[in-house]
Amino acid sequence: MQDIEIEIQTRIQKSETLKKFLEEKATFISENQQIDEYFTPAHKDFVSIKPIEEWFRIREEKGLYTINYKKWHYENGIGTYADEYETEIGDKDTARKIFIALDLKLLITVNKTRKKFMYKDYEIAFDNVVGLGNFVEIEYKGKDSVDPKTTTNEMVDFLKSQDCGDIELNNGGYPMLLLFPEDAHYIKVAQSSC
Repeated sequence: MQDIEIEIQTRIQKSETLKKFLEEKATFISENQQIDEYFTPAHKDFVSIKPIEEWFRIREEKGLYTINYKKWHYENGIGTYADEYETEIGDKDTARKIFIALDLKLLITVNKTRKKFMYKDYEIAFDNVVGLGNFVEIEYKGKDSVDPKTTTNEMVDFLKSQDCGDIELNNGGYPMLLLFPEDAHYIKVAQSSC
């Protein structure tokens, strides 16, 4: 099985209707703090290519640690899916020392609180990111193989159906927004009719 992630990360104008819908119709999963440390190799600077195509990180959540590599695939300038590889690690500090010894450089730390719900095949998260504010992320978690572009469009349609007002895709991830706020790359996919 191929390791593929299909998700959208959005800023929405109004979240009240979506929150109410999820509280009534979805399954609450968890609310946790996530601390992500993003690295880049010296020989291949991930942030030199715009939009960003690759990320490598260590995540701390609930006293557990994972490493993750993600390679985004774009269509018409929009990231529709990513190859993603993730595994647990036992000791974050030792892993960080290994990365630095291998000439990986720490770029940025992203600190967020994530509240997750499961609705049908979607994991829907409300993220409060230190230094950035509030976002909604939707990730496809179904077992069936799906077309990434179609699924991405269906996620946007779901948000539109929840009266979210303006919907803007974040096309670079939280580390990009924190590292280069002047280059924030939001793509408006729906506009409020108000």
